[in-house]
Amino acid sequence: QVTQLHIEMDEACIGLIALRQPAAVDIRFIAAAMKINTDMERIGDQAINITERAESLLAVPTLKPLIDIPRMADIAQEMLKDALDAFVNGDDELAYRTILRDDTVDQLKDQVFRELLTFMMSDPTTIPRAMDLILVSRHLERIADHTTNICEDVIFMVKGKDVRHRGPLA
Repeated sequence: QVTQLHIEMDEACIGLIALRQPAAVDIRFIAAAMKINTDMERIGDQAINITERAESLLAVPTLKPLIDIPRMADIAQEMLKDALDAFVNGDDELAYRTILRDDTVDQLKDQVFRELLTFMMSDPTTIPRAMDLILVSRHLERIADHTTNICEDVIFMVKGKDVRHRGPLA
């Protein structure tokens, strides 16, 4: 269903460009909407992957308290909400602030990996569970990355400034 909505949104945007001959500002909005549409579809794919990993994890005892993974999920969810609010409201400042939170998610993913690697090295029977948790953290990190892409598109839409591939935003 998400894939079908993605296709329909792209078709609607292409139709707007072809039939309405929009001005530059409108073209930036349509281009941003199309790119955001793709990132949202990919976020949906990541959510499905997390669900699949969670289902397998529910069937086995937990390895450790999952402090960092729920924290990653909270941050990624807040980032996505703020990114969509920034898009709807044309708020480039909110988009900039949201991008800055991606580093926290990246750091948490690395921390989860290090902790779980220690578990796997000390007890090889934990490898399947630890790998599922590592994958969940990776999927959450990818959601934050796609959310960052959305924010970059919002900044382009509002300011006409391409901030992709430029390193840290200051």
